[in-house]
Amino acid sequence: MFVILPFEKDFYARFGYNVDFIGHPLLDVLGGETPYPDKQTFLQSNHLPDKPIIALLPGSRRQEIRIMLKAMLTIVPDFKELQFVIAGAPSISPDFYKNIAGGSSVEFVSGQTYDLLRWSEAAIVTSGTATLETAMMGVPQVVCYRGSFFSYLMARMVVKVKYISLVNLIMGRLVVHELVQNDLTRNNLVLELKRILDEKERAEIMKAYTQLGEALGGSGASAKAASLMIQYMKQNQVIV
Repeated sequence: MFVILPFEKDFYARFGYNVDFIGHPLLDVLGGETPYPDKQTFLQSNHLPDKPIIALLPGSRRQEIRIMLKAMLTIVPDFKELQFVIAGAPSISPDFYKNIAGGSSVEFVSGQTYDLLRWSEAAIVTSGTATLETAMMGVPQVVCYRGSFFSYLMARMVVKVKYISLVNLIMGRLVVHELVQNDLTRNNLVLELKRILDEKERAEIMKAYTQLGEALGGSGASAKAASLMIQYMKQNQVIV
């Protein structure tokens, strides 16, 4: 078995699987020669003002977006010097986001999450793979999650983990702050966003992100997987 998260190797090994940790393919997707538009091109093509950007990543499922985006939008009036930009999933109509945002002074881009993160000062992110993507893009973040009381209770009964974000789970310590369920309040979001916009705090987060990249095995996950496949097939006398 080839796995892409470092803690998976020990987990599956306990059940007798032969496991290779090959690194995470996200490092290849987000690194190297990935072309990003320069900032002015990005702003002009999306009709955005030249103000510092806070990216809002409310998730990819409609119910999730409805809950998370409403919570995220509560802090917009507290940061008039910034612009908040929603990262829209390409599979969901812009009207869906606009109906939730109502009269809120937020901007919107669709299918451009990586470009948006490239030029964002910080991000508010719904827990999931997006937390890892945001970290690999070098953007300080606040991780959020809120579900129904019963679904959250059931999840906590079944899954016994200290953290919910992949960043913290991989590092085994608190790197990005998590606001979950009752902790996801307007006041807490305001405090956390102010905290990660501080230059000293930002420097510490960047240092931890560098360590995260190292823990993920660096670039070349796909090439390593291919190389191991050939090696194992030859060992088992499979004609390649």
